[in-house]
Amino acid sequence: MGEVGDGGEENMAAWLLGINNLKVLPYKLPPLGPNDVRVRMKAVGICGTDVHYLKTMRMTHYVVKEPMVIGHECAGIIEELGSEVKSLAVGDRVAVEPGMTCGRCKYCKAGRYNLCDDTKSLGLPPIHGSLANQLVHPADLCFKLPDNVNLEEGAMCEPLSVGVHACRRANINPETNVLIVGAGTIGLVTMFTARAFGSPRIVIADVDEQRLLIAKSLGADEFVKVSPSIEDLDQEVEQIKKAMGSDIDVTFDCAGFSKTMSTALNATRTGGKICLVGMGHNEMTIPLTSAVAAREVDIIGAFRYKETWPLCIELIRSGKIDVKPLITHRFGFSQEEVEEAFEVSARGGKAIKVMFNL
Repeated sequence: MGEVGDGGEENMAAWLLGINNLKVLPYKLPPLGPNDVRVRMKAVGICGTDVHYLKTMRMTHYVVKEPMVIGHECAGIIEELGSEVKSLAVGDRVAVEPGMTCGRCKYCKAGRYNLCDDTKSLGLPPIHGSLANQLVHPADLCFKLPDNVNLEEGAMCEPLSVGVHACRRANINPETNVLIVGAGTIGLVTMFTARAFGSPRIVIADVDEQRLLIAKSLGADEFVKVSPSIEDLDQEVEQIKKAMGSDIDVTFDCAGFSKTMSTALNATRTGGKICLVGMGHNEMTIPLTSAVAAREVDIIGAFRYKETWPLCIELIRSGKIDVKPLITHRFGFSQEEVEEAFEVSARGGKAIKVMFNL
């Protein structure tokens, strides 16, 4: 999947070399296959997982063991076509779906390719990512953008896909009142999607008041500031229920901690549903018996996404979702700017989506 170049290559990429060690270095692209395209990257967003790899060199069971190009939220312009590619043309602007699956396993054949055990995804160790001048990628994972959708919006299709997949899994509709726990990028795109799917009332909870104010300005009906302490749980659940003003049908946990799942389990109505989206902790201590067994609150997971790019593009094209306000910071692609961009993203606060313009 490519290697560090010898200094003579024009293609530059952001290489993760160690903890807090990110360098812009030459990147020799892999050869162009018959069903591949070469894309000139124009917009690449920083995801929380990118920051996590930079800070710890690992995410759950994925470990960075050797130098790796980082990044996976991206869009660009087609510069070269493989010999068998008929669906795209040089000059097309495309959004890129990062995950490459086997296409042969039972999950792929059943249409649930997001669960494929042989997934190779951009920026997922050991596969090189997309924070580079150029990328070689399968053509069927590159989706042409309409004229009124820009390349930054194209890159935002990746985080938006997480929200779309979660709302599909939870069957959000005009009769679903939604609670979202976590007001980061994924919480906000889930909020956007739930509204686009018809949810009449959305309450969002988070520990960060600044992010809650942003969520309110972007369409949340109400917000509740919570604490990280489990001791405050009962009082906060009452505040959340009061803010909703009616039953909470579905809760999205977009953080994935013991406290956030406990909040979801206690706030969601009897017979309701919780969708776990965030992956903050591998293990949790939560009140399963009283909620799941005694009240039949269903827990479902939402892992990555499947067949979401066309809908994401249409939601943006039609104006049903506006992702532009989520892009709060923009940077170029020099060594200094790459370092600063990751520092800004890691600090959080007013930074929601940090975007590179290449």
